[in-house]
Amino acid sequence: MSPTPVHIGEAFGPAPQYRSYLYAYLALAVAFLVLPWLVPVILVAPAIAAVFFAPIIAIIVFVAYWIPLYYRSISYRLTATEITWQRGVWFRQTGIVPYNRVTNVDIVQGPLMRFFSFSALRIQTAGYSAQARAEIVLNGIEDPKDLQEKIMGFVRRIGPVAVEGGPEAPVVAADAVLEELRAIRRLLEGLVEK
Repeated sequence: MSPTPVHIGEAFGPAPQYRSYLYAYLALAVAFLVLPWLVPVILVAPAIAAVFFAPIIAIIVFVAYWIPLYYRSISYRLTATEITWQRGVWFRQTGIVPYNRVTNVDIVQGPLMRFFSFSALRIQTAGYSAQARAEIVLNGIEDPKDLQEKIMGFVRRIGPVAVEGGPEAPVVAADAVLEELRAIRRLLEGLVEK
């Protein structure tokens, strides 16, 4: 199955494999986080295990029911000026990232993502570049290189906001900051002399 192309202005969502990926994560969580302590409790004290078993099953069923709802709630859109996204079943989240704020677009693919043949794009902006997390993450992308190139094409055309005013603008700003610091120093030295 070939990836669905992304068209400018049209909403798109994660690949269908992303839903299977979420179910696989649920299965792994049950296998590695629940069963290792639940099975010994069942063997040693079945009465105590019954108290824990019903809520655990309820949580697993709830998450299994929630996964397709969450998958259907995810929507991304590329426009001529920005990337928009929304997701959430009960608590909806939306975001807009203008291309002139984008500093980096990374492709991430873990072993489970590789198994399901999709990637995630982590989009970092000028406001979040000092942090370890991305501004937004586009999950379930089947053709990440194509989408990365589309986004970076817009970024290159529009240009980052940090360098508006030409290449000499950062030097001028640095000179203004340096002059302001010198003025503050003179004021502080004047206060110390009094």
